[in-house]
Amino acid sequence: MATPLFLRNSLFPPLHHSFLSFPKSSFPSFPSSIKSRPLTSTMMRGSEITEEVSETKEAVNVDTKKKTIFVAGATGSTGKRVVEQLLSKGFSVKAGVRDLGKAKTLLSNDNPSLQIVQADVTEGSAKLAEAIGEDSDAVICATGFRPGWDLFAPWKVDNFGTVNLVEACRKLGVNRFILISSILVNGAAMGQVFNPAYIFLNVFGLTLIAKLQAEQYIRKSGINYTIIRPGGLRNDPPTGNVVMEPEEAYPGTKLQRLQWSHWFILNHVSK
Repeated sequence: MATPLFLRNSLFPPLHHSFLSFPKSSFPSFPSSIKSRPLTSTMMRGSEITEEVSETKEAVNVDTKKKTIFVAGATGSTGKRVVEQLLSKGFSVKAGVRDLGKAKTLLSNDNPSLQIVQADVTEGSAKLAEAIGEDSDAVICATGFRPGWDLFAPWKVDNFGTVNLVEACRKLGVNRFILISSILVNGAAMGQVFNPAYIFLNVFGLTLIAKLQAEQYIRKSGINYTIIRPGGLRNDPPTGNVVMEPEEAYPGTKLQRLQWSHWFILNHVSK
């Protein structure tokens, strides 16, 4: 099981950050080489808390069986970055998309490690299971609804769509599910009901509430999961470091999308 993490951008070098680690699962470890400065963190394993020095690790390409990662929402701004980072780290990727034509223009067609498959999370778990396939080692959900006149769109995509992905994983026996959620999902419990960002993000069909319901479903599903709630993601150059914060935190800062996706792959897929 796992605990959600908030992510923010820090203008200063990383100091002491407290976060919860996830129990080791059947998801395989991947070869890596160490190329960065140490980071001090508090690791919690059950009731035991110990101090450790962890280091960011760069994955390297080696002649071994590639692990296959299915990415739902692969043509979105964040999903596309995740796909690119996975490929650069030596993974095989199944890019789940609704529009194959659009995907072929946005994603690299000449990479033999990339397979583009049609997958609409709103069409049910059976079709999703076919798209994911039995060869996928993990599923990453990077979906998000597009604002429009359909007020039920957030629930179709961010709630029911996520549930469909979880059920597809259960049918296939894929026991590694990673959800890229959103900051302020539990804003009501945090006392942020009148926060302008919370109000704005809920304008289109109660988006954050739909995401929260999906998170609660994942927690009860029995699969090995990770929920990440990044701050606002942007495309401009990075201005600091990615910092992990406890579930109830509200940093109110934004993250550079490429920097965040690089951190995400190293810390939650390559382990």
